[in-house]
Formats: sequence, C-alpha cells, structure tokens
Amino acid sequence: MKKVKIIFPITIITMIIAVFTMEQHFSDAQNDVQKASPLDIKLCAPQGCVFKTLFGEESVETYEVFYNRDQVNSSINKGLSWLVTAQQPGGGWGCGSHSNQHVRDPHAVASDPATTAMVAMAIHRSGSTLTKGPYSNQLSRGLNYLLDAVENTPSQDVNITRLRGTQIQTKLGANIDVILTSQFLSNILEDSNTPGKQKQRIQNALKICVDKIQRNQQGDGSFAGAGWAGVLQSSLANNALEMARGAGIAVDEDVLERSRNYQKGNYDVGSGRVNTDKGAGIVLYSVSGSTRASAAEARKVREEVDRAVKQGKVKPSQAVSSEMLESIGYAPAEAQKMATSYQVYESAKGVSQREDVLKGFGSDGGEEFLSYLQTGESLMINNDNGWENWFQQVSGRLISIQDNQGKWNGHHCITSPVFCTATCILVLSIENDIKKLQDLGNKG
Repeated sequence: MKKVKIIFPITIITMIIAVFTMEQHFSDAQNDVQKASPLDIKLCAPQGCVFKTLFGEESVETYEVFYNRDQVNSSINKGLSWLVTAQQPGGGWGCGSHSNQHVRDPHAVASDPATTAMVAMAIHRSGSTLTKGPYSNQLSRGLNYLLDAVENTPSQDVNITRLRGTQIQTKLGANIDVILTSQFLSNILEDSNTPGKQKQRIQNALKICVDKIQRNQQGDGSFAGAGWAGVLQSSLANNALEMARGAGIAVDEDVLERSRNYQKGNYDVGSGRVNTDKGAGIVLYSVSGSTRASAAEARKVREEVDRAVKQGKVKPSQAVSSEMLESIGYAPAEAQKMATSYQVYESAKGVSQREDVLKGFGSDGGEEFLSYLQTGESLMINNDNGWENWFQQVSGRLISIQDNQGKWNGHHCITSPVFCTATCILVLSIENDIKKLQDLGNKG
C-alpha cells in the first residue's frame, strides 16, 4: 500500500511534466479552454475534451452528438461577443507575430489586414451589415481600416501591409493579407445593404487587390510567397479571384485557369495521391483546396449530365468521363478538362472528410479550421446534398472545443484566438451564405 502511494503521485507528476514540456502550441491548449489544473482534465469530458482532441483519442464521428441548431446559434453568438472585445482602436484586429505566439492578448499585438478581413467576414456572414445588425459599427470600422490599408500601399507592392512575420503570413504565405482582404471586399460590395456612396471606394480597392493577386502568380499557377502551408494561400487566392469576378470585377481568365489547374493538380484521381509539397505534408490542406477549386466546374458537369440522362443521351449509371462528355456535346479539350474537375471534386471531397484526414496536423490549428471552411464552401458551391452531414460533424466538433470565454484557440502554427475564432464562426454560420455560394457555382 505504501508503494502504491509513492508511485501514484510520481506518475501524475511525470504526466504533468510531459504535457507541459511539449511544444508551446500544445502546452497552451488547456490554458485557454478552462483555467484548470491538469488534475481537473477529466472535468471537460461532458463537452468534448480538448486534450482528447489534441492527442487524437476521440473520433471525429462522435462530434455529431454536440450538434443542434440552438447550440450552433449560441456558439456563434458567444464567439462574436468575444471577437468584438478584441477590436483595436484603429478598427482592425490582429493575430500577433510568429515569433511571439505565446502572446494571446488581442490588444497586445498589432492589427493586420488578414486577421481583420477574417473577422469582418465572420461578422458579415453572421448577419450584421454596414447599416444594420448588432455589430454594424464594428464592421464599418473594420472596413475603413482595410480600405485605408489598400489605398495607402504603393502600387508596385504585391501586398497591402508592411507588417512581416505575422502568424498568418508565416504559415499561409507572405501575401495572404491582400487575398483575404479581397474576399471581404467582394462580399461587402455585393451586399445590397452597402450604401451606394461607399460602393465606388470599395470597388476601386477591390480592383487594386485583384491586380496585386494576379501579378503575384507563378508559372505553375500557384502564388508567390508560400508559407508553411502555402497551398492554402494559393487556394484562397483562387477563391478571391472567383469571388471578385462574381462581384463584377474584371479577372484575367488565364490566371484563374492556371490557378484552378494548380489546385486540381495536387490531387490525382487514379492513384489517390495527394501532393503535399506546399501543404506542410498535411493531406487536409492540399485536398481541401483541390475540392474548392473544382467545385464550380464539377457542378456544371453534374447538371449537364443530369439533363442528358433525362433526354436519354446517356445512362444514369454511366460514369462521367471525357468520352461521355464528348457524347453530349463537349469539345474534346473541354471534355477532358471538365471530366477532370468532376472526378477531382467527387474523389477529393470524400478524402477531405475522412476521419484520418480531418485530424490534419494532429491537433486543431488555424489551418485545420480554414480547411474545414474550404470543404464546406465547396459543397455549397457544388449544391452538393452531402453538405448537411458534413455540417453536423464539423459544427459539432467546433462547438465541443469552444472555450468558456466564447473563443477558439489554435494548438499549433496559427494559434491566434482572434483568427481561429473568426474562422470557426465562418464555418458555423456558413448556412447564411448558401444562396451566395450557390450563385458563385452558377457563375462557373
């Protein structure tokens, strides 16, 4: 009995030391979830234990039990309430530098355009506009911060900030600020609630952003300045160009085509091979981009094949191939391209939702949350009936790891609670943009 009393405390102490001497991004995880002693870890079980998530002990499929509409709405509202307290006097939000990831206080870091754009998109998708809604004032101040950043940047620069080494730049890419700002400007420009007197300024700023993005494309279709998971920067740049085109801005179709081909090229349908060279070796990051880039074209193929089936031109069970598309009227080169898009989408969307792939780096970070967002938007752009099952699993997962303050924290790489919270809210409120995303798919 005496021996047991000695070993048990030593075992506990050893476990505590092991946990707290891991890399910083793991050691901070429980801190922000609940200010509890390591001996109190068992208390988080009813809400989905963050430590179980960290170490891969909890199946993704179990997260469905945390899902229901009331919980989703409550989770969004708590997240927004925390986010608005993180806004800085100048109207922006910040994620902090890569070299000082231990700084989690949102007011102890500099504002940056990428984080501000993500927060502004989260507020906007959640229902506030520039003229109405509980956070219209915060949204307006965020917009003004971003417009000033765009307008005050020299035309020869490919980014819109002189900040260097932020978490998002280091992990996604050096030019991520202009890409995410472009996405937000497209959203706010298309909003019918945006005052007419502001639209011209927003449109001009969006044109500047599109020009900078396009000038930064490389020969292989990716975008320069790749970070640790640069494939996500390139995927988000592709999204930004699609969205800008949807908002009526002229986009170079050759640039967009090369971008889509780069993303689709990261996934080989025949072998199932995923190119993770610019994705930090993580399948989730690459495959979510492949799904997103091929979604609009895959939807067009499916709809045209459905029409051909009704007309008796092809059989319902016939596999989509370039030969089949040629038989319903596609030119050979176009048939090959569109068949590839369809096959990449159908195959990659399945891979991106597999439990082993969803775990990403092995713990939740900003890159994982972005990848979930990419997959969800892909399903909606494609008008894919599978989105509800995806939403139940992923929303349940996110709700289960939200902390008591209402925020989410990354446990590796992009650890910023501001950026992670904004991204998670964008995922949870994705239903609010169903029509917009489906319209984007219609525009191809």
